[in-house]
Amino acid sequence: MNRVFIIAEAGVNHNGDIELAKKLVETAAHAGADAVKFQTFKAEALVTKNAGKAAYQKKYTSSSENQFEMIKRLELTEEAHYELIDHCKKNRIEFLSSPFDLESIDFLNRIGLKTFKIPSGEINNVPYLKKIARFNKKVILSTGMSNLGEIEFALDILCNNGTQKKYITVLHCNTEYPTPFEDVNLKAMLTIQDALKVNIGYSDHTSGIEVPIAAAALGAKVIEKHFTLDKNMAGPDHKASLNPEELKKMIGSIRKIELALGTGIKKPSKSEVKNITIARKSIVALKEIKAGDTFSPDNITVKRPGNGLSPILWDHIIGLKARRNYLPDELIEQ
Repeated sequence: MNRVFIIAEAGVNHNGDIELAKKLVETAAHAGADAVKFQTFKAEALVTKNAGKAAYQKKYTSSSENQFEMIKRLELTEEAHYELIDHCKKNRIEFLSSPFDLESIDFLNRIGLKTFKIPSGEINNVPYLKKIARFNKKVILSTGMSNLGEIEFALDILCNNGTQKKYITVLHCNTEYPTPFEDVNLKAMLTIQDALKVNIGYSDHTSGIEVPIAAAALGAKVIEKHFTLDKNMAGPDHKASLNPEELKKMIGSIRKIELALGTGIKKPSKSEVKNITIARKSIVALKEIKAGDTFSPDNITVKRPGNGLSPILWDHIIGLKARRNYLPDELIEQ
């Protein structure tokens, strides 16, 4: 019941190479992720020919190309999608991809995508949201750069156009690569849950694995994290991604957190029941007691082990008469 759905975000870290993309699938599966996610777009439908780059993109890509030229190199062909879906099946991991334009939404639906992951930049894109909503499939909505009112607006569009709210998971997110820890604001994830009554999760762009683990501990149902085969590769997202070892460590830690969250019912666990008689105490004789003596704080006390009368009965025992003789440290019987 506490299992977190973990998305290993390959994104465009395949650098336009299908063989590299397949290796990313294998790495995500080996690390234990539930899904590996790519990005589906047509550059002509996504950005204008003279669109600029984000600051982090300028830092890690060639200054000689604009955003259109950069993402054109990173397009996955339709044939590549089929190859990756097949490779995911072989590696027993779910294939996901975020569409960035209307044509890509239709394509992903046509090839049988079960869950639509909406990236943060599309949260106010009405025709985009309406198109996805009409499929009434599972939706994972990232909310970077948005406020609570904008999230509510997107939810209304989705729900009013065919998607049931129970199928939607909203991910708190910050779109800076990497996200400074002081800007994560992880408590906002809980604000989204409380205010909008939706399933929640977290899409992480920090440089480590601590925040996704904390998000799982706070109740995230979905965790998304970028990964790469090599942080030193050329490309916009490699530097802010986990390497394979880090991805595996993050997923392993989240799985431990799932176990640790438990059922919420407070009772002794199976592993600690054996410690009750060792760590708890019993009412015992403090000194010699004769039959007929009255039990009082002067002649009884509380000591380990806990296999006798529980100290919870202390007030009941005080004032009663001893039915037999007791030596010091003998368990009191009544």
